[in-house]
Amino acid sequence: MFRNPFSFLFTRSSAEEQVVSYVTREHRRGRHLAEILQDRYVQNRLTPQQQGRLLERPDVVHALGEQDIDAARQQLRSR
Repeated sequence: MFRNPFSFLFTRSSAEEQVVSYVTREHRRGRHLAEILQDRYVQNRLTPQQQGRLLERPDVVHALGEQDIDAARQQLRSR
């Protein structure tokens, strides 16, 4: 009946979910996360800010590993 007026803050876009699937699939294939984030597929769907948020998601950190996430965060900051 009553919806949280701030619920939009916690929703994830379908584009973000698709990118998460793409990133995890490519990472399982042996590619480095920093390289994957430079793919046109990712660049065309997420802004640098959205990419940063993607790297903060617990499910992504768990799937990819903290070490790769840290390297990708450093690369995003240097852009």
